[in-house]
Amino acid sequence: MYHGRLAPTPTGLLHLGHARTFWAAQQRTRKLGGILLYRNEDLDPARCKPEFREAAIEDLHWFGLEWEGDPIDQSARIMYYQTAFEQLRDNGHLFPCTCSRKDIRDAPNAPHSDDGEAIYPGTCRTKNIPALALDSQTPANWRFRVPDGEVVEFLDGRCGPQRFVAGQNFGDFPVWQKDDMPAYQLAVVVDDAAMGITEVVRGEDLLLSTARQLLLYRALELNSPDYYHCPLMTDENDQRLAKRHDALSLRALRENGYTPEKLRAKFGSV
Repeated sequence: MYHGRLAPTPTGLLHLGHARTFWAAQQRTRKLGGILLYRNEDLDPARCKPEFREAAIEDLHWFGLEWEGDPIDQSARIMYYQTAFEQLRDNGHLFPCTCSRKDIRDAPNAPHSDDGEAIYPGTCRTKNIPALALDSQTPANWRFRVPDGEVVEFLDGRCGPQRFVAGQNFGDFPVWQKDDMPAYQLAVVVDDAAMGITEVVRGEDLLLSTARQLLLYRALELNSPDYYHCPLMTDENDQRLAKRHDALSLRALRENGYTPEKLRAKFGSV
């Protein structure tokens, strides 16, 4: 049976771009006769706020979205991410890395992805930093060791065939952060598997993340879902919508008299 999901991050008010992606998720769920679940991705304690969690639920209900059961909070699932992390570490897929973002950005041999993001150059791969030496004085991220040169391919439901090369399009990536919290890539894989998600509907800015996540699914011996990446909405300057676009938040549009029907009319077919 088809299982889809909505997975907002409560760091601000949801905007029209979120609504369009979530609406696509609901439309595909209904088209394929499945159920839609809701996950609150609240793993950043400094930025995720309870008021944004409640606002997202209220605004999405107003917009016409419906899901099965109560929302699932990632912050209540740390034990499951810890278990997955330990499995990856014990099976040799991870290594500790003491590089800062600045170290990676300024590394003379650091390649860059197509979107300009610095790709981790493998600085700590061969350092063999003893895990026992890591403490509050030596904070470290644990990175997934990608199989250099391996081609990761998948068929996206909207964007078609996708092909990424490990070590070229993306490098070793964090799965456990120096603040002792799971990284996005690990948490989303663990949760989508646990929730039985059969298709992930999300923005096309996460196409590259799919390649990373497929490697995690394999390493954790989990079945991966299908993917459907939606186009991103932009503002009048052709800039991708972000939560700083307060005027295009669902809350602001609602207060300015827009109806869900009028907003949904702008979306077209899924």
